[in-house]
Amino acid sequence: MDRLHSVADLRQWRAALSLPQSLGFVPTMGALHDGHGSLFERAAKECEVVFASIFVNPLQFNEGKDFERYPRTLEEDCEFLESKGVAAVYLPDHQDMYGDGFDTEVTPGRAGDIWEGRFRPGHFAGMLTVVLKLLQRAQADAAYFGEKDAQQLFLVRQMVKDLDLAVKICGCETVRESDGLAMSSRNAFLTPEQRQHSLVLFNALQAAFKAWQEGCRIPSALETAMRKVLGQTPGVAVEYCAVVDDHDFQSARQDQAGVWRAIVAARIGETRLLDNQSLGRSDET
Repeated sequence: MDRLHSVADLRQWRAALSLPQSLGFVPTMGALHDGHGSLFERAAKECEVVFASIFVNPLQFNEGKDFERYPRTLEEDCEFLESKGVAAVYLPDHQDMYGDGFDTEVTPGRAGDIWEGRFRPGHFAGMLTVVLKLLQRAQADAAYFGEKDAQQLFLVRQMVKDLDLAVKICGCETVRESDGLAMSSRNAFLTPEQRQHSLVLFNALQAAFKAWQEGCRIPSALETAMRKVLGQTPGVAVEYCAVVDDHDFQSARQDQAGVWRAIVAARIGETRLLDNQSLGRSDET
């Protein structure tokens, strides 16, 4: 696997690819796990060459200690990528990514001010900025993102559509532990007791999904079902739980048909977790 440490390295590697080979790209911040692995596996099924990046982006951390705390496991990550058949990994440093005098960022739009945007001000601007730069540099045919970060995926798709980027954005199903906890690099920070408490996010989403399957199409009632479960576990500070419309990521409306999704975020100790569950079309039974 080639390790590319600069945009010049990346462009040289990209130019040397035999055309018309299709290129699948998976941008990451490292600390890779099986959830990431599913992205590489899907990319390998759909593209002839798979390429990755690892960059812990400071622009998307609104808390400095969170940036410093984020796990860096480069050698283990590179071994993981090789095991998945990844052809090359781009490993830029801050200077290579942003350079001197960097002063431009992507504005997320109205869907970036709510939910995650409310609790992590500046996060989505930083995320979209680095994703735009990576997509421009990679010039891939398809880029793969996990559905666990559903609002992020929505905003990336919106940016690609609005800015006419020639790349297909592919959302990949959330990978879970055997007990339902969504795989995340942040799970490593949980104590055994906190790890048990963290299951309340998945259980709350399942409560909403059960109510949905039983015919409930009232957003507030679905949210109440989630809050009832969330309130039963100590040490869980809920930031939001809601039902949104996948079309615009705004709160779902009972009088407006759409594809609905239950979303939740909470702090367990010092660790912040989020999860979501697709529910389905509100005008179908």
